[in-house]
Amino acid sequence: MRPGFLGTLSGRIVLVTAATAVVAVIVTAMVALPIAVRTANSAARDDLLDKSAIAVELLATERPIARERIVSRLRADGVDVYLIRRGAVDRAGLPDRVITQVAGGTDVDTRGIIGGRSVLIVGRTLRGNNSGVVLTRAAASGTATRVLRGVWIALLAGLVGGLLAGALLARFIARPLRHAAVAAGLLSAGDRSVRLAVRPPQEVAELASALNQLGAALQISEGRERDFLLSVSHELRTPLSTIRGYAEALADGVIGADGTPRAGQTMLAEADRLDRLISDLLVLARLEAADLPVDVVPVDLVDLVGSAAEAWATRCVPDGPRLLTELPQASILVDTDPGRIRQVIDGLCENALRVVPPGAPLVLAVRAGEHGGVVEIRDGGPGFTDEDLSVAFQRGALHQRYRGIRKTGSGLGLALAARLVGRLGGAIAAGHAPEGGAMFTVTLPYTTRTGR
Repeated sequence: MRPGFLGTLSGRIVLVTAATAVVAVIVTAMVALPIAVRTANSAARDDLLDKSAIAVELLATERPIARERIVSRLRADGVDVYLIRRGAVDRAGLPDRVITQVAGGTDVDTRGIIGGRSVLIVGRTLRGNNSGVVLTRAAASGTATRVLRGVWIALLAGLVGGLLAGALLARFIARPLRHAAVAAGLLSAGDRSVRLAVRPPQEVAELASALNQLGAALQISEGRERDFLLSVSHELRTPLSTIRGYAEALADGVIGADGTPRAGQTMLAEADRLDRLISDLLVLARLEAADLPVDVVPVDLVDLVGSAAEAWATRCVPDGPRLLTELPQASILVDTDPGRIRQVIDGLCENALRVVPPGAPLVLAVRAGEHGGVVEIRDGGPGFTDEDLSVAFQRGALHQRYRGIRKTGSGLGLALAARLVGRLGGAIAAGHAPEGGAMFTVTLPYTTRTGR
């Protein structure tokens, strides 16, 4: 179901910017209204004070006809004039307190109610006994109305401006997101060549960069997957071809009775090779699916590696590598699955046995590390380059690199070892051995049940 306009990022941005503009106008009007009223009244009072000073001087010196003319002009300007003589005002309406103050010789600057209206009142004394002049002007009352009328215009303008700004902002923000969504769709459809232009702002650039990295990583991963499948298919095809060739020879009677045992041994060896390869594939698939069962118990690494050394001693003589052990006197207890760790050790020894020349060392060592018990498998074989170490545990990477150069296995052993150790909460690393060949270091966490 396609979302409505307000259900999109663009719609929400427009809504927020428009609402922000409206709220800003309303808040501004609420702040400006009392300020405008106070300013208008202050200006009116200042004008009234100026006129009262002038009126006092003129009324004190001019003739009665001139006085009437001054009063008429002031009233034409919206200013009412009250003359006080001998304590009496010339017409009604002026508050008694104002009359009393001016007649008593005190100037007045106040507000009051005259005729039901709020007015500004300014009174000045005249020369003479109990005389003065009082000017009044209506206080600002229409200012609030004018401001409120202006608010509606500003509100409409703010709403229109907010909508336009929101539309532009939504377009600016949503366009790169749409491009990213299209790129993600192409990636999910299998197009690994799609890339986005990395442009500001920073967040959009980071998103584009992340999608580009994802595309590159998928491209590399799928390339390695294809190479791995080609390698595995080659490894499967080789023993199958051997078995098929001997089976056809036996069926056609090409191999005589004296050659049958040898043919059977060859076919059995190739079948065992196929079985190991398929078993490794199954274990690796279960590890990646996280459903391989493990039985973690306290294990003494010294006993475990000592037993492995005894088993491999028979395979290293008489024309194999020289097996050495470095085992401490004290036990080193770790929490792990002994069967799986023995599988890792056997796989690493199998790899070493394949490439280590006769008489070169193959060392099985155990030591206590800072973060756990450590098992080292070192050899005096051809070893690895620094580039090899960075891809050592990727499926089929070293197999693809060294196929046809030196003896290689299926390309699964190191990847399987890395995932097994990781599943058991440990870590494995490849490096250069002091004996001149390869070194693999497996670190397993100390046991928490019986102490280190």
